[in-house]
Amino acid sequence: MGTEQTFLAAEDARFASFFPAGSTLERIAEGFIWAEGPVWFDEIAELRFSDIPNNRMMAWSEHAGLRVFRQPAQWTNGHTRDRTGAMISCEHGGRCISRTTMDGGYEVLATHWRGKRLNSPNDVVVKSDGSIWFTDPPYGIVSDHEGIRAESEIGGNHVYRIDPASGVVERIADDFDRPNGLAFSPDETTLYVADSGRARGHGFGSDDSRPHHVRALEVIDGCRLGASRVVAEIDRVPDGLRVDTEGLLWVSAADGVHCLTPSGQRLGRVLVPEVVANLTFGGPGRSRLFICATSAIYAVDTTRCGAQIS
Repeated sequence: MGTEQTFLAAEDARFASFFPAGSTLERIAEGFIWAEGPVWFDEIAELRFSDIPNNRMMAWSEHAGLRVFRQPAQWTNGHTRDRTGAMISCEHGGRCISRTTMDGGYEVLATHWRGKRLNSPNDVVVKSDGSIWFTDPPYGIVSDHEGIRAESEIGGNHVYRIDPASGVVERIADDFDRPNGLAFSPDETTLYVADSGRARGHGFGSDDSRPHHVRALEVIDGCRLGASRVVAEIDRVPDGLRVDTEGLLWVSAADGVHCLTPSGQRLGRVLVPEVVANLTFGGPGRSRLFICATSAIYAVDTTRCGAQIS
């Protein structure tokens, strides 16, 4: 694939040190409608991600290039990995959270909350205790573009937790407009959640009065959420996000990837020529930043290290 000259917009002197001298932003794969949900598999050196409107999951590696991993794929969106290495996926079409093992085994983990069907799970993260935390906006049911058009049974867009012992789905936050990407701080005392309410989704247009920020929520007793604060407003909307081992936030945005301190100071941006949906750290030492940007996947080497498995 072609190579783009990396363009870093630094707002703090530290930002330039986050990238090796001479690093470039490389377009490693292209030809998608809406690339999303990247997840890295270190043991096979493979990146997997969703191409939602094409209803497929893709896989890319340096040695084998690009291939279709699964199609149809129930319009999957976000992915992560659990502590066994299995892939945990958010399915718009199935309106569920599913699990795929390395040997190809598949099971559905959650479809309902209190007897009502989920909207369209969007993004997911696994805590060290094995609990699965996910967001559930309506983007997969507002049209047939990224799922199957349907009415919401729940009537709201919330954040949920799947208990690792019982499998029970618990609602842990109910005050979001469109909860989207999420990630834990390295010590798991804070859960960061993006609210993309300003972008209402297909059929809704945009509403500037709605949220377009990242919030930080206190994690209490490892299973509940407490005090909340807005970390930063993001141009247009934030979508996916990741945290590095030193606690910095890397947030997808219309103009690229924004790097923020936990207090919300923006240190700089990785400017990408397409709207960015999501990102993850992978590669050797989890130091390569993989970026899902609309029709293509980009990658850039960093001096950082991703805090979580994906």
